[in-house]
Amino acid sequence: MKNFSSRLMLGFLIVLLFSCNKKEDQLPRIAIAGIAIESSTFSPAKTLEEAFHAKYKKGIFFQYPFLGETADLRKRAEWFPTVRGHALPGGIVTREAYESLVGKTLKLLKEDLPYDGIFFDIHGAMSVEGIDDPEGDFIVRIREVVGNETIISTSMDLHGNVSQRLAEHTDLITCYRMAPHEDAMESKKRAAENLVKRLESGKGKPKYKAWIKVPILLPGEKTSTRVEPGKSVYAKVQPLTETSGVIDAAIWMGYPWADEPRNHGVVMAVGDDEKEVSNAAEELANAFWEARDKFEFVAPTTTLDDAIQKAVASKTKPFFISDMGDNPTAGGAGDVTWTLNEILNRPDLNKNTSPTVIYASIPGPQLIEAAMKVGKGGKVSAFVGAEVDNRYAPPIKLTGTVEAIKEGDKNAEVEVVVKINNCKVIVTKKRKPYHYEKDFTELGLDIRTADIVFVKIGYLVPELFDIQKDWLMALTPGGVDQDLKRLDYKRIERPMFPIDDFTEMPDLKTKLIPVLK
Repeated sequence: MKNFSSRLMLGFLIVLLFSCNKKEDQLPRIAIAGIAIESSTFSPAKTLEEAFHAKYKKGIFFQYPFLGETADLRKRAEWFPTVRGHALPGGIVTREAYESLVGKTLKLLKEDLPYDGIFFDIHGAMSVEGIDDPEGDFIVRIREVVGNETIISTSMDLHGNVSQRLAEHTDLITCYRMAPHEDAMESKKRAAENLVKRLESGKGKPKYKAWIKVPILLPGEKTSTRVEPGKSVYAKVQPLTETSGVIDAAIWMGYPWADEPRNHGVVMAVGDDEKEVSNAAEELANAFWEARDKFEFVAPTTTLDDAIQKAVASKTKPFFISDMGDNPTAGGAGDVTWTLNEILNRPDLNKNTSPTVIYASIPGPQLIEAAMKVGKGGKVSAFVGAEVDNRYAPPIKLTGTVEAIKEGDKNAEVEVVVKINNCKVIVTKKRKPYHYEKDFTELGLDIRTADIVFVKIGYLVPELFDIQKDWLMALTPGGVDQDLKRLDYKRIERPMFPIDDFTEMPDLKTKLIPVLK
């Protein structure tokens, strides 16, 4: 009997030891979720669910090279992807689309509970019908499913907004440090890496989160890190994260084309040392504020008429002109015809001896249908543009020769090149920004030898910036008008630079956000 009891006790100890070792060997369980878009409330456009091109479960891994099957980070945790949707910037998201995507996310999160962490990948400038601060609403609803103990690490665009509610419900948070966003994937990886490290080390949630509102609202075209003062302001971030008490710090410029109380600059820092975290946030907030009067457009700006005159007179090519007011990469509807109408009615651009012009681009489903019927080389005449935003100019009847037809683009679906004299207009079934040289070469267009290239974007992305030999940004009308004083703000918190004058220094002291327990 005594031997039996001894054997029983020994067996119990072995099982207990095995169980303990098994628990220690378990990898952290991390879910992935996020919905990302920039939404202009000054545009009449609306964004539907299909625009997010949502990926589900394992399909999400392809969006993150640093989580590939052989990647070190992938092996250090057990990952549970749920829903990840990223839409081209546009108009306000319909309530139906938002509720559908959030509902699918929550349903999938419930399937694999519990989680040690969540990698929450968002933009921060989503507007939704009937909801203020959608990202804050989304993270609260995630908390209701996973609980407060789960560590959430949030990755954002620096043009996003961080409400106190979002700050309260996230534990780790970061954003891009470059505009254009050449460090986007690097920033996402940093957010995931920070999360894994805190779980591996057992340190858990950072003890302190510093949040500071900075009453500045500027467009990305004025806050590029390619030039000063944005370059120097953002250069201060990394050194402050190298102290032992600070895990990460970030500056959000905010999104100026949505009229909501949360839209303003924000600085945050997170870490385990209260003084270091607070000092880091305050240093960045003061640097941002002190630089406010020095922010200028990243390229010379002028009227469209003056830009065209300079481009026509220039002997340098290619000469790029940004059609900024309807920039679909900032939230414009993308179908404002005002600029194209001006181009097509200028005698100096509408002769066979005129400079060669490429215009990218204008949506025109009617013309696309007609072009598909006549084919390449056929004559086409149909209306384009202004189906969504007709406030500045009506639809244009475009008449010309079809030079190219391309199907299958994720955003445009179908692209057609129509030649009118020396002007080649890219018409799309659905709106699409043109960022890369291949976007043009796949349509048989050589932007390197063209005289003038019009693009519906603001600051040029790196590839186009390297190609241009001269560049002007035209102050054109649209849902993302660069003249913020022309926008009818009713709900942002005032005073706000540069819209208002400040008679006293704003409060840039740290507000410590409570850590959820």
